[in-house]
This record gives sequence, C-alpha cells and structure tokens, in this order.
Amino acid sequence: MLKISNNVTLAPWEIDITAIRAQGAGGQNVNKVSSAIHLRFDVNRSTLPAFYKERLLALKDSRITKEGVIVLKAQSFRTQELNKEDALARLKALILEATKVEKARRATKPTKSAQKKRLNQKTKRGQTKALRGSVNW
Repeated sequence: MLKISNNVTLAPWEIDITAIRAQGAGGQNVNKVSSAIHLRFDVNRSTLPAFYKERLLALKDSRITKEGVIVLKAQSFRTQELNKEDALARLKALILEATKVEKARRATKPTKSAQKKRLNQKTKRGQTKALRGSVNW
C-alpha cells in the first residue's frame, strides 16, 4: 500500500511492478540478476479521486502514455528492494507534483517614484558615458 496523502492511498493491485535486467556496465553480475524495476500505474483504472486523475492526465510528461499509464524504470541501485522503493517514491512524487495548485500571478506596475528614479539614473548614466568621448584640444 502506497500512502499519497492522509486520505489518499493506492492499493498494491493498482501498481504493476516487474523485475528486469538493468542496463549498463556491471560485470558478470549484470547479466544474471534482474535488479532493475519496471513500474506501471494505470491512472484511469486506479482508485484515485477524479481531481488527481484529471491533473495527472493533463501533465505533459514523457513517462505518461496516451492511454494514461505511468511507466517508471528504476535502476539506480544494485538491489531490487532499493530500486522498488525508489520507483514507488518517484510515483508518489509525480502524483503530488501534479496536484499542487499554483498561485495565480497578478500583474503589477512600478510606482511613480520608482519610474522617476529609474529615468533619472538612466539620464545620469548617459551623461557619464558622454563625457568619455574624445577630447578636442
């Protein structure tokens, strides 16, 4: 059971975990041991609340297929248990990230005094630069 928040949990049957062989160098052990984890989570079939499902499916993430299946591959660690924990933690982080509501941005404009100050600084800087020109004797 994966706990997402206080009132949202995922049952073990919702998450499909498969052990596969890890890629990359690793000597003789890498060819014999299936230590990497392939995690698949079907968003549409899950028991997540509708708000979570909508937000997840709206994400533009390469890990989410067109059918609404999240596919994660964990192979950072040497043991299957650590890779399984890593994959579950990444799934939880993805779901939590999707449900964060961004604060709406309100357009602001600088005050009159700030605008005057800026223009005065520009004028002063221009005068300083003008004095750098060639001297005429």
